[in-house]
Amino acid sequence: MIADLVPPREFAEATLENYRPDDRFPSQKDAQNFCLNLPVKAGSKSNASIYLDGGFGVGKTHLMVGLYKRFKGSKAFGSFLAFTSLIGALGFAAALQELAKFDLICIDEFELDDPGNTMIMSRLLNELSAKGVRFAATSNTPPNALGEGRFAAADFRREILGIGEKFTFMRIDGEDFRHRPTQAHSSALSMDALGEWLLQDQAQASIDDFPRLLAKLSDLHPAKYSHLLDGIERIGLTNVQEISHEFDALRFVAFVDRAYEAGVQMKSTGIGLTNVFAKSYFSGSYQKKYQRAVSRLGSMSL
Repeated sequence: MIADLVPPREFAEATLENYRPDDRFPSQKDAQNFCLNLPVKAGSKSNASIYLDGGFGVGKTHLMVGLYKRFKGSKAFGSFLAFTSLIGALGFAAALQELAKFDLICIDEFELDDPGNTMIMSRLLNELSAKGVRFAATSNTPPNALGEGRFAAADFRREILGIGEKFTFMRIDGEDFRHRPTQAHSSALSMDALGEWLLQDQAQASIDDFPRLLAKLSDLHPAKYSHLLDGIERIGLTNVQEISHEFDALRFVAFVDRAYEAGVQMKSTGIGLTNVFAKSYFSGSYQKKYQRAVSRLGSMSL
């Protein structure tokens, strides 16, 4: 699990230099310049940690991967889920011992909607900070909050007690570069069309029954979802239907995140993948997770 704490394959070519800011949103160029001027060596005390705050698809992860690559020291990169899963698998003390070996820890998609996980991560960051570890973090702001001054930085500062003030906060405005808002729509295919798509370009592909996939995910620790995707380029999901239980929905969100990071394409029969989450989920505590998943599913099913 420690060895898996590296940037996702999707960002293999990402650097700070090849980030392309949108000229319509000056904060993107400001964030790029700020990151380019950050100290790159372990032990530097200036601008010790950074928090990139913005909506979907504005390049926060790209910038953080660029920071990771430029940093000259031991480093780890993972999603919020990857770190909470590590704690769950190893226990807090063992996870702390392993993570304290790094000079820089990058946490992508920091989530503030689960009080239990937030408290655990707050404690972890505080104890690692006391050992001299630096951090970079990103978080999403819901699309309907853009321009309304309701970004997540204040929430982060409040929840990460003790070290929140040690972060430099960079707000990044803009639109989802995928041009796929949470209303994005993917269409279902026939079985024949799905089979033809899976066989195209000699891609490494798998075909899975959607209810069986959900059952499989319920038997696995989320930290192991990425291993289901090893070597896979395309996934065809059959018998896709709206997910009736939210635990299954949240597990599928985690699977979608890992598939997106791995650059996997995904299409379905039954209903379109962007329609699998009940509308009621988008007004609940985990709305940001579902909004991100729909945006990613729209991109993956092109």
